[in-house]
Amino acid sequence: MKTWTIDKSHSEVAFKIKHLVISTVRGNFKSFEGTMATIDDTFNDAVIKFSADVASINTGETNRDNHLQQGDFFNTVEFPKITFVSTKVIRSGYSLIITGDLTMKGATQSITLDGVVHGITSGMDGKRVVVITIEGTINRQDFGLTWNAALETGGVVVGDEVKFDIHIEAKES
Repeated sequence: MKTWTIDKSHSEVAFKIKHLVISTVRGNFKSFEGTMATIDDTFNDAVIKFSADVASINTGETNRDNHLQQGDFFNTVEFPKITFVSTKVIRSGYSLIITGDLTMKGATQSITLDGVVHGITSGMDGKRVVVITIEGTINRQDFGLTWNAALETGGVVVGDEVKFDIHIEAKES
C-alpha cells in the first residue's frame, strides 16, 4: 500500500457560487489536509481522506468570510471541519470517478466528483509526486446551508449550486 500526502504549498481547494443571480463569488480554503492510500499507480480503489478547516474560508471579503463562519452558514464553532472520505475510485485513462461521503455542518451526503491524473514525477527531494485535479458540484441546501434573502427584482442573493475546483499535488510517503 502506498500513501500520498497533499502538499498544501502546491495545492488549492477552490469553489464558486452564484451571487445576486448574475455574478459569481469565488473562494478557497487556506487550511486543509488529506491523504490517498493506493495499491498501485492507477489510483483504482484508492482511499481518499480529506478535511478543510471552515474557519480558513477566503472569498477576498472579510465581512463575508465572517458571516460564512456564523450560524447562518457553516457554524464553525459547532462544525469546524468539512470532510470527505472516498467509497469508490475508478480510473479510465487519465480520468477518475471519485465517489464518497462529504460532511458539512453535520450533514453527510454521498457525492461523485470527476478527477484527472496529470502524471507522476520525481520532486526536488527525490520523492514521487502526483498531480490530480478534481471538479464537482453540490447543492448547499443538502448540507443545511440554507440562508438566503429574496431580491426585489426576483431571484435570491446566494445560489444553491456550489462548484468545486481542486488542484492537488501529493507526495508519496
